[in-house]
Amino acid sequence: MTARHDQPAEDIARQAERMKSTRDNPGTSPLRGIGTFGMIGWSIAVPTVGGAFLGLWLDRVAPQKFSWTIALILGGVVLGAFIVAAWINKEGGDR
Repeated sequence: MTARHDQPAEDIARQAERMKSTRDNPGTSPLRGIGTFGMIGWSIAVPTVGGAFLGLWLDRVAPQKFSWTIALILGGVVLGAFIVAAWINKEGGDR
């Protein structure tokens, strides 16, 4: 008779364990992909635009045979790519 009375307690324990597991390990959200896309975009765009503005200023202040603007735009793209790679490696390491 005691086995029958323990059944509701076992059901509650299983349900609590499922709820805890779901809370601790949530599934991937569709919004996470949008957030990742935005993070990657801004990580490349900000250094690139910053390089362009700095290059325009340097072209006026310290002119050279090469274009500071083009050089620093490319440098911004490369820096952004390194930032994105580091971020992806960090996020991938959590799984």
